[in-house]
Amino acid sequence: MDTNKKESSSKMVEFPLLKSAIDSHYKACTISYRIPSDNPNISTPFEISWINLYASSIPSFMKRAESDETVPDAKDRAEKFAQRYGQILEDLKKDPKSHGGPPDCILLCRFREQMIREVGFRDIFKKVKSEENTKAISLFPSVIRASDAIEDSGNRLETLVRGIFAGNQFDLGSAQLAEVFSKDGLSFLASCQNLVPRPWVIDDLDTFKLQWAKKLWNKAVIFVDNSGADIILGILPFARELLRRGTQVVLAANDLPSINDVTYPELIDIVSKLKDENGQLMGVDTSNLFVANSGNDLPVIDLSSVSQELAYLASDADLVIMEGNGRGIETNLYAQFKCDSINIGMIKHPEVAQFFGGRLYDCVFKYNEVPQ
Repeated sequence: MDTNKKESSSKMVEFPLLKSAIDSHYKACTISYRIPSDNPNISTPFEISWINLYASSIPSFMKRAESDETVPDAKDRAEKFAQRYGQILEDLKKDPKSHGGPPDCILLCRFREQMIREVGFRDIFKKVKSEENTKAISLFPSVIRASDAIEDSGNRLETLVRGIFAGNQFDLGSAQLAEVFSKDGLSFLASCQNLVPRPWVIDDLDTFKLQWAKKLWNKAVIFVDNSGADIILGILPFARELLRRGTQVVLAANDLPSINDVTYPELIDIVSKLKDENGQLMGVDTSNLFVANSGNDLPVIDLSSVSQELAYLASDADLVIMEGNGRGIETNLYAQFKCDSINIGMIKHPEVAQFFGGRLYDCVFKYNEVPQ
C-alpha cells in the first residue's frame, strides 16, 4: 500500500510560499514520537500513547459509519473498518517499522482515511456537516452585526480571533469533542465566552494587533479546517474583515472528505449561500475572495505536496494562515514561510497539551513576521 499517494488525480507541487523544504529542513509533523537514539524496532512509550489516542477515536468513527444511509451494509462495513484500522495500530505498536512506519500523525491519519474508503465509505460525516452548515449560515448575519458594531479595530480583531477559536471547537475528530457534541451540540456564542483565559499557551495576538493597526497585506491564503461554525462563524467573518481592508483572500479547502473538515465543493456552496444578490457578504464585496482546492485529503497537511491550482493562486500572497489543530498545530507549527504567517487553532488532545505545557482546549495564536 502506497501511504504517500493522495487520491487527487492532479499533479502535486510544493507550496510556493514555504521556504524550500530542503533549505528549511521542513518537516510537516510538529511532534516527533521518537528521538534518533530510540531503538527502531521497538515502539517508544510516546508512540504507543499516540497510537492509543488514534485507537480511542475508532468507536466514534465506527458509529458515524454505521449511520451512513448512503452505503449498503453500513454496519458490516463499519466493523470491517474498525477491525482493519485497529489491526494496523496494533501492528505499529509491536513493530514501528511496519506499514511504512515509524508512525507520525500524517501516517496515522492516512491509514484511518484509507481504511474508511477501502470498505466503501466516502463521507461518513456528510449528514452532520450539512446540518451544522445550515445552523451556522442562519447565525452568520448576527455574528457579523455583532463584530461590525465594535468600533475599535483592535477590539474587533480580537473578537474575530476569538470567534475562530470558538468555531474551531466543532471538531468530530476529537473523541472528547465528539462525545460533547453528540450530547449537547456546541453553542457558538457560549464558546466565545468560555475560551481558556489569556495568556494562551502560544499568544502573539497583541503583537499581531500592532501590525494590524499599521500594515495591510495584499493577499492572504487561509488553510481552512472544519465545516459548520468553524468555517462559517469563525473563518469567514475574519476573511470578510480582510476583504473590507482591501486584502485578497484565498480559502484553501480539502479535495476529499476527511472527518468533518470542509471540502472544496462544500465551501463553494457555503460561500454562494452567504452572498446576497449583489455578490456581497453582508455589505462587503467578494470579487477578491477565491476558493481553492488544496489537493489534500487528510485533517493534517504536508505543504510539500499541494495542488497546482493552489500554488498558482498563492504564489504572490504575503500572509499565510494555517488554521486548526491538524493543519496549524500538529502539523506546520514550525513551518518557515517566505512571508508573514499565523498559526491559529485550539489544542484538542491531552497529549498535545502536555507537549506544549498547556491546557486541554488551550489556544494557539502564533504570528511570524518576515521583513520585506
